[in-house]
Amino acid sequence: MIQVSDTAKKKIIDLMKDDGYDAAIDYVRVGVKSGGCSGLSYDLKFDKNKGEDDKIFEDNEIKIAVEKKSFLYLAGTILEFSGGLNGKGFVFNNPNANRTCGCGESFSL
Repeated sequence: MIQVSDTAKKKIIDLMKDDGYDAAIDYVRVGVKSGGCSGLSYDLKFDKNKGEDDKIFEDNEIKIAVEKKSFLYLAGTILEFSGGLNGKGFVFNNPNANRTCGCGESFSL
């Protein structure tokens, strides 16, 4: 399961609304892809459709879609949002990551 912090929830709802999505029915798609300075990087986008191979979760009133192949990398992850002058935006606190890069956008197991 992926958890969504209160600050991330507020930002997701605002961004979804700005992009023409509805947080009550649409999904935040979270995935992992090859790349980044640590080997794997996070992929975050909005989606109106559920894929055939998706695992669906709901946390803090946010619907999350994860492809099965990414799920093992993301189990237990907390999605947070860090704003302000020194904020990084969305931050993945992933207990499965052995190493992360300085910007926090890539990791390795």
